Amino acid sequence: MKFKCGKLQLANSLTSVQKAVAQRSTIAALEGVLITCKEGTIKLCGYNTEMGITTSLQATTEKEGQIVISGHILTEIIKKLPSDMVEIEVSENLLVKISGGQSHFELIGIDAKEFPTLPEISGKESLRIPINTLRSMIKQTIFAVADTDSKPVHTGTLFDVKGKILTLVSVDGYRLAIRKEPIDSDLEFKFVVPGKTLKEILRLLPQSAEDSETIEISTGMRHIAFYIGEYTIISRLLEGEFLDYKAAVPQTASSKIKISTIDLVDSIERVSLLITDRLKSPVRCTFSKNSTHLSCTTLVGKSSDEIACTSDISEDIETAFNNKYMLDALKNTDCDEIEIQVSGPLSPIKIVPQQGNSFLFLVLPVRVKSE
Repeated sequence: MKFKCGKLQLANSLTSVQKAVAQRSTIAALEGVLITCKEGTIKLCGYNTEMGITTSLQATTEKEGQIVISGHILTEIIKKLPSDMVEIEVSENLLVKISGGQSHFELIGIDAKEFPTLPEISGKESLRIPINTLRSMIKQTIFAVADTDSKPVHTGTLFDVKGKILTLVSVDGYRLAIRKEPIDSDLEFKFVVPGKTLKEILRLLPQSAEDSETIEISTGMRHIAFYIGEYTIISRLLEGEFLDYKAAVPQTASSKIKISTIDLVDSIERVSLLITDRLKSPVRCTFSKNSTHLSCTTLVGKSSDEIACTSDISEDIETAFNNKYMLDALKNTDCDEIEIQVSGPLSPIKIVPQQGNSFLFLVLPVRVKSE
């Protein structure tokens, strides 16, 4: 196998594919990138048995073939080469020669036959989603994905397609994030995509795209594929019973508070200055008719703050919450003003937009002793 290609393009492609390469594995090939050289293109593939990323780029191919090369080492070598072009040649005994300018490297490759085959999407359903819509929906829900395996299905985000509406749902036992958008599809199905996969999708989605630009998603019984430009991400789906999110959301609230998002974020951050990893404490919150009072007490002292709001409250409502969970929700609202719905000190704190119903966040309260 022998080919030449641009260094920058190869380095960028390797960096993206490297995200799916196993850090440690009993199968040595999984710690490498599979390179396939054929007819003027080279195809790169990383796969860790849970997620695979593939891409193709143009190259001058002199001899076709396949080889697996250590993903981390190869990526670092290509990045550091001094020339604009890279030449890679593989001999029959799997010796890999990498050249760029006056720099030369020799590595021992792995036979491509040892690289596992990526799963195929069987019995698939497909839909197309605008790039900007999908990026926004993932960003506004991924913060609530569980980071522990106490219930593995909650380490991913639920995609619920029904009635021409796509709903994304994430939950970790302390908070819930729901994001809805209309889509052009008559299909009805559900699947749960791992949070790790969604983080890589966010990295690969263009940061600026025309509203008309879309990506294709194909899902099968056990796997899903996202087709993003020259990249394909194939991921296993999470199995298990996902939370009945519709039943978890309070349908009524005794009080509704309209408040500036940035004012509330700033206020929580101010009173949270006394909170550290060693000095954890909830933020207490009192909603009144025209003001919201926040306070915090730790071993080093006390803090308090007050901001304006408008509400239908007849009697003050006191509650408390984890500052990080509340800030995560508020910073992902993507709107200047929000509506907070709450019924009492132990009821979930519901955050929705003042106009429309594109998102809904729930933050569970923290039980505290009366001061």
